[in-house]
Amino acid sequence: MRQWTIDAFADRPFAGNPASVVEPVARWPDDAWMQALAQENNHSETAFLRTTDEPGRFALRWFTPSREVPLCGHATLAAAHVLWRELGNGSAALTFETASGGLTVRRQDGGYEMDFPVDPLSRVATPEGLGEALGAEPVEVWASRYLIAVMKDADTVRGLSPRAGAVLRFGAGCLEQGQVVVAGPAVPGEDHDVVDRFFGPGCGIEEDPATGSARCGLAPLFADKLGRETVRFVQAYPGRGARFETQMAGDRVLIRGQAVTVMEGRLRITP
Repeated sequence: MRQWTIDAFADRPFAGNPASVVEPVARWPDDAWMQALAQENNHSETAFLRTTDEPGRFALRWFTPSREVPLCGHATLAAAHVLWRELGNGSAALTFETASGGLTVRRQDGGYEMDFPVDPLSRVATPEGLGEALGAEPVEVWASRYLIAVMKDADTVRGLSPRAGAVLRFGAGCLEQGQVVVAGPAVPGEDHDVVDRFFGPGCGIEEDPATGSARCGLAPLFADKLGRETVRFVQAYPGRGARFETQMAGDRVLIRGQAVTVMEGRLRITP
């Protein structure tokens, strides 16, 4: 059985977010085996694929080193990249059956476009202690899949260095707790609109290099703030960085990015 390491939301190696993608199988391996392999890989997510009767449709699951998660953007992009670029799938579009419903990926302009559901979004009072935990006081806070803390500017976002586990207690009322997205407007004239970061000790990831699922809340929030459907994001993980373009499409968000294969390996263990 083969697996690949893919840098997702990147146009070059060693940028974006690495994900492991395991070769598709006809039956799911044991959950404990998948969790153990994800822990061994030690990437933010390892993606597992199961074949169906349709060549362009697969079941997809994602595991962090500590648990299975209900939605992951960068590992979905990585899975589509493997199916097309490494395994030669001939389908014009790929559909993934997941815990978050059907997700579709299409090829576009040398990259990929994912079709994801928009997350619920509501403004909330700033939780007591959040500014102290992050290292800067938000100007506003929103509840979505994750808690979203909006800062005054991109420099504030880039300069944050919260201690390990600092945001674990935040996110009550969100779809997932202990995971906080921090975002701020870029300097006018830059080639992007928003700079963000993702702190996720609630799913066993102190900071994620590129978080596709965060666009499900960030995209509608900043599309409304900017007054246009398309928004360009940079996720400013120190030393890597990732780029996204999003476009609102009703209750869906189109998430665009690129991916690069950096490693192929063969597992010497079997499920």
